Amino acid sequence: MCRILGWFATIAILATIGVVPGPARATTDSELHCGVSSARAFPRATPRQAGFDPARLADALAFAMSRNRLNIQVFHHNCLVGTGPSDDHTGRTPWNVWSVTKSVVSLLAGIASDRGELDLTAPIGRYLPPGLGDAEHRSITVTDLLTETSGLHVGAINEGVTGVFPIDPDSAVQALGVPFDTPPGTAFAYSQRNVDLLSYVLELAVREPLQQFAQRELFDPLGIARGDYYWARDRSGHTYGYAHLLIPPDDLAKFGLLLDNWGRWGNRQIVSSKYVHAARTPSATNRCYGYLFWVGPGCAEVPAFLPSGSYQMSGIGLQDVFVVPSLDLTVEWTGVFGNHSSEGPSGILQNMGELSHEFFRKLLAAFVHPPIPDPGPYVEPPLQLDPRSYFDPNITLALFGIGPDAYPNCNVLSCLRTPLAPPFSDAPPGCLILTCLGPDPRTPGIR
Repeated sequence: MCRILGWFATIAILATIGVVPGPARATTDSELHCGVSSARAFPRATPRQAGFDPARLADALAFAMSRNRLNIQVFHHNCLVGTGPSDDHTGRTPWNVWSVTKSVVSLLAGIASDRGELDLTAPIGRYLPPGLGDAEHRSITVTDLLTETSGLHVGAINEGVTGVFPIDPDSAVQALGVPFDTPPGTAFAYSQRNVDLLSYVLELAVREPLQQFAQRELFDPLGIARGDYYWARDRSGHTYGYAHLLIPPDDLAKFGLLLDNWGRWGNRQIVSSKYVHAARTPSATNRCYGYLFWVGPGCAEVPAFLPSGSYQMSGIGLQDVFVVPSLDLTVEWTGVFGNHSSEGPSGILQNMGELSHEFFRKLLAAFVHPPIPDPGPYVEPPLQLDPRSYFDPNITLALFGIGPDAYPNCNVLSCLRTPLAPPFSDAPPGCLILTCLGPDPRTPGIR
């Protein structure tokens, strides 16, 4: 009894100082463990050293590469144990990770919260300039933005396209013109503008450009150099939060390792374990969503048979970082879809979990001692996706100052009387929408 009481007392003390113990991990003493590294090369282990059968692991990796994976990296106990055959060419080249960017913004929000510069419970009006946005929009809280529960109307395709071809005058200000579908904090709706607004609020809270804060507080400690990546801004100079971080997979994988280590990188706690715990905990309005992370087996592309507590950073086209804490397993991959569906293009968009299901079947079977029985092939659910629900022409019309979503004095010519940069003017040489390529020394990439 004393031991039990002592254990609960320890948890209470750790919680008060912002430390949340991670779950116990199934491990074998004979398996090799590595430390994280900010160097260019990851610490490696052979498959056998990490508890894998080499032939079965090779089969899992070959399967992934046969499904349009341009890069794949498997880590066990922080050791790189498996890669794809094209990784030497793709690992150092920036690639648009799309909505994985949202999870990076979440990590930055956590760092700012840990430093006392961002109150997650505060209404965003605390940080917005006076007079910007009406009272209802200013009442949205930071947590509402982190959990995609702002209540703002969503037209995901229209929101996204104006960033792909960057004509947005000011994405955060545009968000403040979008009408409400539900009261803030009451319903989940996957919005792009939501996260652009969050990145702007975060920038105001830390009182410096977002990418400057990100470089110093997150990227530099992980060994991600400023010249490695390109992170797009709108025409007012504000960083997109919903997508358009073009980053090499070798750098992207470090975010997964940071998460698997509960925000700790070597001797430094980059983001508190308390925040990581909150970020990967389902919100009250969506059992599959935390703080801009997809959380739990059966959610997004996280296979339903993975252990409880598994979660991911997820971007369109299957740009993913999977974290399986109980197995001390991290998987990063990038590519162009590759999932199969009998329902055509709509099925591919709805059932993106098919590829990860089949891959993780093979990966877990590659353990010398498989942690779970084979769950069997993927069973495709009935098609329910209605692409029309992702369109709202009013969001596009608002760019021209027209319609109910328009914010006063903000259009493609000027926004709040601020001159705007031309489209694509923010992009360095060689960077366009999907990737950064070319010999120009100003083109981002790991050199």
